[in-house]
Amino acid sequence: MSVAFGLAIFFMIWWIILFAILPFGLHRTQEEAGEVVPGSEPSAPHKPQFLKVIILTTLIAAVVFGAYLALRQSGFGLDDIPFFRPPSQS
Repeated sequence: MSVAFGLAIFFMIWWIILFAILPFGLHRTQEEAGEVVPGSEPSAPHKPQFLKVIILTTLIAAVVFGAYLALRQSGFGLDDIPFFRPPSQS
């Protein structure tokens, strides 16, 4: 696998995990907290903690990418799954 392909796969994994993690930890909106910042939407998060989300996303993406690399290096493929046999051509 080339470096560019590996970086592309890592970026896709990171992006998917970011959107999976993003809603967690957002407890209150600015409107519920009573502190609406002028010029922002009242439904925006009160304290979003983006740095925490980015670090957590990177850690989880690294673990998932490592598992992907291990699976790819092991030689495991779709033909190794017993119930996943494409129909033979007649």
